[in-house]
Amino acid sequence: MGTITRSFANNITTSGVLLPASLTNNSIANVTAYNAAIATGNMVLISSQTASNSASISFTTGINSTYKEYQFWFINIKPATDDVGLTVNFSSDSGSNYNVTKTTTNVRTYHDEADTTTTLEYVAAHDLAQSTSNQLITNSIGNGADENAVGTLTLFNPSSTTYVKHFISTFNSYHASNLSMGTYTAGYCNTTSAVNAVRFMMDSGNISDGTILMYGIV
Repeated sequence: MGTITRSFANNITTSGVLLPASLTNNSIANVTAYNAAIATGNMVLISSQTASNSASISFTTGINSTYKEYQFWFINIKPATDDVGLTVNFSSDSGSNYNVTKTTTNVRTYHDEADTTTTLEYVAAHDLAQSTSNQLITNSIGNGADENAVGTLTLFNPSSTTYVKHFISTFNSYHASNLSMGTYTAGYCNTTSAVNAVRFMMDSGNISDGTILMYGIV
């Protein structure tokens, strides 16, 4: 039993009540120091882009060996066209081409406002098998006044020249048919070349509005 655990255990009554004597400046300092020791790191904002009827949003700088993990946050992504999806693709030549080979899987769940339609399913039509095509990361977003999609995508160790590059995304969107749709996509870029650029675009039409933030994880 560690020092911190033993200190608290000695000050707990048989009824499970924590005595005031356990809460001292030293015990609180010890707990704070312990928590700091197991912290996973900080998010560093590298860049932010806001769409304005944009054909695509690309991040061509800042993805390098500085960080082992990059996170993209999507805030109120709204398509110009109704009932379309957001896609991602990757580049190993700083954005000259977005054609990295990918193998992926896709699962979705949804629930309508009337509480009459629900599902949880693997969507074979939305996965890729050794393909250079764009990967769909959320689909059927409505373009009504209040409709949009939000989510995150994490890219792991993109500068590695040894391993494939894994990525995971999680989204929720206001579906064009008045559904709350959760979409979960995972896969890997099957290349040992460094991935140094990422592009997001709709599978049809432009991105009307929304912001994408790129963070590095220390």
